[in-house]
Amino acid sequence: MPTPAISVAMSVYNGERFLAPAIESVLAQDFRDFEFLIVDDGSSDASPQIIQRYAARDSRIRPILRENRGLIASLNEMIEAAQAPIIARMDADDICRPNRFSKQIAFLAEHPDYGVVGTWSEDIGEDGEPLVRTGMADHPLTHEDLLEAIEVGGQLICHPAAMYRRDVVRSVGGYHAAFRHCEDLDLWLRLASVTRLGNIPERLLRYRRYPAQVSSRHATEQQIGTAVAQAAWRERQAGRPDPTETLERLPPIDELDALFGRPGISRQVREQVALGLRYSASAMRDEGFDLLVKHVREGGRRDGMWRTVARLLRFGEPLRALRLAATLATSG
Repeated sequence: MPTPAISVAMSVYNGERFLAPAIESVLAQDFRDFEFLIVDDGSSDASPQIIQRYAARDSRIRPILRENRGLIASLNEMIEAAQAPIIARMDADDICRPNRFSKQIAFLAEHPDYGVVGTWSEDIGEDGEPLVRTGMADHPLTHEDLLEAIEVGGQLICHPAAMYRRDVVRSVGGYHAAFRHCEDLDLWLRLASVTRLGNIPERLLRYRRYPAQVSSRHATEQQIGTAVAQAAWRERQAGRPDPTETLERLPPIDELDALFGRPGISRQVREQVALGLRYSASAMRDEGFDLLVKHVREGGRRDGMWRTVARLLRFGEPLRALRLAATLATSG
């Protein structure tokens, strides 16, 4: 078999609800020279059967059915298994526009100095209905724009809309195990020092938003990982070693000063996470709330904290609203 131009990489875990339209949107691409790697990461629903059914119809699909190892292990496995020099990421709950691959591979052919290219996305709901984007900026276009976004903590590249050169990603060690639920941000930050990254200003991916998706269920862990990844980026920019590179898991926030070898990192990360979680209902119902309270008690920034009390009431958390109010009233 000739080497395909693109390897599509999709990991699935209990994704039966949206899996069929996601697969069909890949198979319907107007650029057809690809293999389609689909890892079923130990699903207990009908995902393996759905994958096998499509694999029987289309020889481009290479199914990998096994026990659960997690998304990062699945992504690194597909990078190693890929036969093509270009990898297109795809999630099991999103939908590609038919010209997504042709637009992206043309961009990479015309811009050999770019190792990664994403696209803008269109938000959809559980039933595929368009969602109105409110207060969300589109992803930056050029590498220079992306570097500016890094400095202010902005969005970089939508992970399931990304296409990248396999050898460039392998050169930085692929996805790092410690950054669960923000493995893409950590990868973009590491790649930004060795290649150029950008986005195509067309909405070539329909990105599904719903309460059960990872970004909703793991908001606190995602925000902590994001803050640590950005701290590691600043270390590398300053010419210091990245202490997160070989970690399997991130340590608790209180241990970050010891990990980075200097004071202030723990407080900095806690403040960033606390201020970022104020708007997340799921985070305010889990350990994110305790993190916020500790931040206030230690004299951290109180921007909008009284509005957060009101928000907790709207979230149906009156006792937590009372606790935060009491903390604000008694803390300097």
